[in-house]
Amino acid sequence: MGALTKLTSGGQITLPKEIRIKTNMQPGDFVEVKLDEEGHIVLTLKKLVDANQAYFWSEEWQAGERKADADIEAGRMKRFKSAADAVKYLEGKA
Repeated sequence: MGALTKLTSGGQITLPKEIRIKTNMQPGDFVEVKLDEEGHIVLTLKKLVDANQAYFWSEEWQAGERKADADIEAGRMKRFKSAADAVKYLEGKA
């Protein structure tokens, strides 16, 4: 069962502290408000991303991140002691 909260005359509600803690909500965060097909109000926390970091959240980049994670998990990687050693390896000189 959810927590009970009250709507103020200004249309505001207070989200319970336990919900704010579990979702890491901070003052100033944005919350998307939707009404679903069954008439339920659905709140979704939205974190803003700086424009110069938006590429990281593109589907293409995230697919690459998932592939890299899978490669690491499967042991398909190589560690180097230095950047110079990595360059030698890539150039076929290692």
